[in-house]
Amino acid sequence: MKNNDWKSRLGVMYSTNPEFKYETNEEQEEETLPKGEQKLYIALDKRNRGGKMVTLVTGFRGSSEDLEALGKLLKVKCGVGGSAKEGEIIIQGDFRQKVAEILVKEGYHKPIMK
Repeated sequence: MKNNDWKSRLGVMYSTNPEFKYETNEEQEEETLPKGEQKLYIALDKRNRGGKMVTLVTGFRGSSEDLEALGKLLKVKCGVGGSAKEGEIIIQGDFRQKVAEILVKEGYHKPIMK
């Protein structure tokens, strides 16, 4: 599908060159590493969260779709809410042990506890 969003091209001048290609500054996502090569970290965090504890899973290297899928799997298996964005997965509550067990069962290296 062609991107014809005119707002993204507001600062572009008209070109008479028929081979002109407008380039955006979008970053390409890196390839997702295999599960066995992922180096994940699990930590308990309650900073800037109103005193509530969350389990953070960081260190994921790969596409945002794969991060979302792993986040959804962890949320479903723990039975709680959370989110997955910007390379980290947030699980509501203290589920460090359970998350570590789930990741090992799924084929990831044993995560490092912080």
